[in-house]
Amino acid sequence: MKRYLAEMFGTMVLVLMGCGAAVSLGCDNSVPSSVVGTAFAFGIAVLAMCYTIGGISGCHINPAITFGVYLSGKMSAKDAGYYMLFQVIGGLIGAAVLYILVVLAGGDLAGSALGANDLQTVVTASGESQQVSALGGLAAEFFFTCVFVLVVLGATSKTNGATNNFAGLAIGFALVMVHLACIRYTGTSVNPARSIGPALFAQLSDGHLTALTNLWIFIIGPMAGGALAALLWKVIDPETK
Repeated sequence: MKRYLAEMFGTMVLVLMGCGAAVSLGCDNSVPSSVVGTAFAFGIAVLAMCYTIGGISGCHINPAITFGVYLSGKMSAKDAGYYMLFQVIGGLIGAAVLYILVVLAGGDLAGSALGANDLQTVVTASGESQQVSALGGLAAEFFFTCVFVLVVLGATSKTNGATNNFAGLAIGFALVMVHLACIRYTGTSVNPARSIGPALFAQLSDGHLTALTNLWIFIIGPMAGGALAALLWKVIDPETK
């Protein structure tokens, strides 16, 4: 139970700090500084949690990572299921706390959307604004999650020897890298638990009902990406016979 609670706490911190930074900075693709700040907030939150609860639960705080670890044969189905459940609960708590803070501070909920993931509007080469398609968003979440989970599996592998001690740094900066590349398309989830809570609370704002409508993209994409990462790691893992 302590491991499950650690996952809940870690995911709560990730959502509160990462999405909280997105709200505070008014994260927008057209404002590079807000994108960079949000990316580092998520990465630093993961880095901090790696060294806080890593020794307790391994600090997955992400169902896609847990799914990848399970498919790699490093944890039981029971543990994986409970990890995912408590991660989602932690994400809901983090989103609830952020929602309360925004409302109590008299903030514009419609403007912030609580950092909820959704298909982004991008400017084409012709200068026209166009929303990323559902297929494009799904592909982005799939591929970027695959890269992120592969980093996690590799960085925490025993085959890395002494460098295993620096896994938290690799994972944290990998998440920064993924955010910088992916925010343009989906706001970057690569983590279903990070997306579920903010999407549910964002629907309290009439202007962001699509965050809940498109939530399936941020569940299916990351989980499929985590599965592919597990498959790729089995292929290149030196310990795999």
